[in-house]
Amino acid sequence: MGGSIGMQHLHEEIKKESRTLLAIGSPIIATQLLRMGLNFTDTVMAGNLSALDLAAVAIGNSIYVPIGIFCMATLIAINPVVSQFLGARKFDEIGKSARQMFWLVLMLAIPTFFLIRNLDIVMRLVGVTPEIIPIADGYLKAISWGMLPLLAYAGVRYFSEGLSVTKPAMYIAAASLVLNVGANYVLMYGKLGFPALGAVGTGYATTFINFFGAVVFIGFTASFEPFKRFNIFARTKGPEWEYIGELIRVGIPNGISSAMEVLLFAAVSLLMGTLSVKAAAAHQIAINVAATMFMVPFGLSIGISQRVGFSIGQGSMENARFRGYVGIVMCAGVMTLTAILLFLVPDFIISIYTDDPEVATTAVSLIFMAAIFQISDGLQVGAFGALRGLKDTRLPMIVNFISYWLVGFTTGYGLGIHLGYGPEGLWIGLICGLTVAAVLHNIRFHRLTK
Repeated sequence: MGGSIGMQHLHEEIKKESRTLLAIGSPIIATQLLRMGLNFTDTVMAGNLSALDLAAVAIGNSIYVPIGIFCMATLIAINPVVSQFLGARKFDEIGKSARQMFWLVLMLAIPTFFLIRNLDIVMRLVGVTPEIIPIADGYLKAISWGMLPLLAYAGVRYFSEGLSVTKPAMYIAAASLVLNVGANYVLMYGKLGFPALGAVGTGYATTFINFFGAVVFIGFTASFEPFKRFNIFARTKGPEWEYIGELIRVGIPNGISSAMEVLLFAAVSLLMGTLSVKAAAAHQIAINVAATMFMVPFGLSIGISQRVGFSIGQGSMENARFRGYVGIVMCAGVMTLTAILLFLVPDFIISIYTDDPEVATTAVSLIFMAAIFQISDGLQVGAFGALRGLKDTRLPMIVNFISYWLVGFTTGYGLGIHLGYGPEGLWIGLICGLTVAAVLHNIRFHRLTK
């Protein structure tokens, strides 16, 4: 874009930036939705086996997912790092950062491999039903073999997205979804000479999909002509802590922030389970709807990180501010539309999930509350993405802790459990937490780019 943006061209510049962000962000949104489909197919196919298999997959995922989210969100640091180098046209630095990113993948994958293989201890401490533990443990041990390829895939994906190349991840996610159904069928039910492994087969299918994604994406990265100038796979002497340290400095706070948000929703789900089975079921429906809607601004937020980072690399804080705010407004605009949709047709949405009238009644009230926090959710994730593009993740991590746990969880627990307002009280806590995060992240971006 370059130079100051004259008022007379502002409308055109906003349209131009919006189109650019959509071109980058739309494939990321599709990728996120397709990857959600992997968990959906695992859940449906495990449910068709037995309630015990479904429970094992659900319990296994509830423990595994926060660990995976932390590691993958840590690796998102490669996005603003390479986007800033791209803006500054420091192509050798892009290749060096990619090589050092692979070392970080190893540093994350090795300890998490052993951690995931020993989570049966956590299940016993929490008091999970004894008959579920062996199957859930087998599922987790099967998934543990896929941690290294999962993180390699994630690192290469975020590297590619940091350079505005976002379609390959979408195509790989689509192929993975199809392959996952086939792998589940073969391994869960014992086809083509394989033993019937039940829920544990789902774990091995996930590992297979992770290897597929990593091999294909690394192969694409090595052969993609525009990437060859970066010499990504040149010989490396070993870990270079200057580069790894930068990835850790930006990535670890981002990983903790994402894990805190996931854990908040997990904690609310657990509290719903203390109220009643119907409340837990209604919450699961509403949270699934909200999570699906959230994929749109989340995909845009990764694009915002790239656009803001690219501007910083070019040395233009003015462009970084402009591109950040265009993205934040787009996130809020999209979530305004989803809020209207949730307000207008809650009964239709709920009917897709259940025909139980009691569950449906509670779920509709929670869908209305989800509609209320849509705009806050869009504003917070948009601003968080813009801050990530500035490599500012440490203070936002503290903000997320205050917003989600000190404000959100405390308010939700106080209203929902202590004062007896039930599911709606817990969700008021979510609204408060997301709103505080939205306000504080936007104030932070405003001040840093002023």
